[in-house]
Amino acid sequence: MNKPAADNRSALLDVVNLEEDTGKVEIDADQYPEHQVGPDKKITLQFSLALAARPDALIDSNFDKAAVSFVIGDGNLLPAFEEVMFGMQAGDEEKFIIPALQAFGLRNEDNIHLYPRYQFPADLLMEKGLMINFSDVGGNEQAGVISDFNAEQVFVDFNHPLADQDILFTVAIKAVEPKGRS
Repeated sequence: MNKPAADNRSALLDVVNLEEDTGKVEIDADQYPEHQVGPDKKITLQFSLALAARPDALIDSNFDKAAVSFVIGDGNLLPAFEEVMFGMQAGDEEKFIIPALQAFGLRNEDNIHLYPRYQFPADLLMEKGLMINFSDVGGNEQAGVISDFNAEQVFVDFNHPLADQDILFTVAIKAVEPKGRS
């Protein structure tokens, strides 16, 4: 059984629902010229994430900060977010709707677990919506959200907080280069 981690750090976008198959298709990197976003390219970008249903409510953004760089396929972005950028080049800015299944997955009721209250620290201020990191025996962490509780038991939801939500992904490509360049 998972044991709550000592701290209650939240990492909203670090937890991914891996229960669903996203239907990812292998793509040939050679079909994208050097200046276009494609597999194994190093890209520099600015982005924002919002719920498609509420585009004015930002979830995350770096438009007011420095652009970030990473290599397509290195795990920094979910595949669906990378794939919609394929073919873009420096100077391009686009908005995309990423469907829930390809974004953070669909809600799965099997991801809600019941724990005895005594397994939580006695001094933990229990409240609905509290995000807690749980560690398994291998030391892997998984965030869970307290969805309900009483004196005897606690319901913890391990679905990604953005499960079942279509995401509005806005991206501005600043640079595209082969991954070997610095």
